[in-house]
Amino acid sequence: MLPDPISSFISDHVESFVQELAQFLSIPSVSTLSEHATDVMSAAKWTLDQVNRCGFSGTIHLTDRHPIMLARSPEVPGAPVLLIYGHYDVQPPDPLDEWKTPPFSPEIRDGYIYARGASDDKGQLLTYIKAIESVLGAGQKLPLNLIILAEGEEEIGSPSLEKFLKDHRGQLLADAVVISDGSQFAHGIPAVTYGLRGLSYLQVEIRGPRFDLHSGSFGGVINNPAQVLADILSKLKNPEGTIAIPGFYDDVLAPQDWERREMASLPVDEQALKDYLGVSEFAGEPGYSILERRGARPTLDINGLWGGFSGEGAKTIIPSRAGAKVSMRLVPNQTPAKIDQLFERFVTANCPNGVSVNITSLHGADPVLVPRNTPAMMAAEKAIEIGFGKRPVFIREGGSIPVVNLIKKHLGQENILLLGWGSPSDGAHSPNERFCLEDFQSGIRSAAALFHELVNGLSLK
Repeated sequence: MLPDPISSFISDHVESFVQELAQFLSIPSVSTLSEHATDVMSAAKWTLDQVNRCGFSGTIHLTDRHPIMLARSPEVPGAPVLLIYGHYDVQPPDPLDEWKTPPFSPEIRDGYIYARGASDDKGQLLTYIKAIESVLGAGQKLPLNLIILAEGEEEIGSPSLEKFLKDHRGQLLADAVVISDGSQFAHGIPAVTYGLRGLSYLQVEIRGPRFDLHSGSFGGVINNPAQVLADILSKLKNPEGTIAIPGFYDDVLAPQDWERREMASLPVDEQALKDYLGVSEFAGEPGYSILERRGARPTLDINGLWGGFSGEGAKTIIPSRAGAKVSMRLVPNQTPAKIDQLFERFVTANCPNGVSVNITSLHGADPVLVPRNTPAMMAAEKAIEIGFGKRPVFIREGGSIPVVNLIKKHLGQENILLLGWGSPSDGAHSPNERFCLEDFQSGIRSAAALFHELVNGLSLK
């Protein structure tokens, strides 16, 4: 349910909410770049100020790198506890020349707000704060106890979060957890996500001579690190698109028949998707649909390459080093530790004499499946229908949210609600990231409705 006074307050104040969103998005809180450390702190303080205005008791906790903000609402005796997670750090905005407007100068065009972090995750995090503000602003009381946990390291793998969860477990125990750091199935088709793929992210570096060499003098004499790297990378996949690493598929849990039927029932306009992506054909593992490949099957992708000369004109060298970053998306029963070992064994076995290989694990995350038929899930389904005006579909998401695993592990929580207000076309991590202002408002309504649905008729404890 969404009481009329709250609904009216949201409608009357949505313009000011958007203005505050623009303030939030103006903070260049890029967590991976050390020169933006003060900006990440500024985003933490901005978030704390927002929740303090709602009467919450909050604190900024310092870590080895970026801060974590934890805040709690005034106690509602006997009521359930909902933990809200979000993050205020953002991805780097590069390449800057592909942005139509500066990434940290938010601009509204055609019903969207454009800026880095608009959809991932500042806009979605702010929907909960504005929902709280709307409940209180309408002269009502929060119907349940709320904890807000917001961090500044999600985009770099949340390295400080695990210790924080262990150290503050007693302050974080809740009856349910909600995370809005994803998207709807498609614009206008809201969704509840019940599965996330895991991640194994590695860096490979091939080292050869002590320094770059003249290719005329030494070509054909030594192994070229760039060529070795290209040869190894080309062996990672079979011609039909499957992954060639021995043992890679051994633990894969295939999607169940009912999941495949549900995925097949979801509307996918393949030509429209091709047009949006700017590609003429899809690729991938044979025997599985586009949705199954995107959310329920493992993948391997080369994320970046470097080595040698890439400037204008010619420079005839044999580079001394070459490298690549490789990510593998994992599905249930696969683990980053095992996949890392299999990858390293394969690459090392295919590295010839005369060069050396160094493999570094940058970060990883376990895959996740959460229970679908729980009171919390049903509450979320009703809340989204209230906020967006239509029932959500249930989906698996191809990306990874490491905090979900950490919450399950350290807080013992299974009632995890993954409710994405954004759209797959928002361009998260890409130039011209955006967030639909209608979805922003619908997210606020859904969050406010969720507070009531989790209390009315539900027994979470």
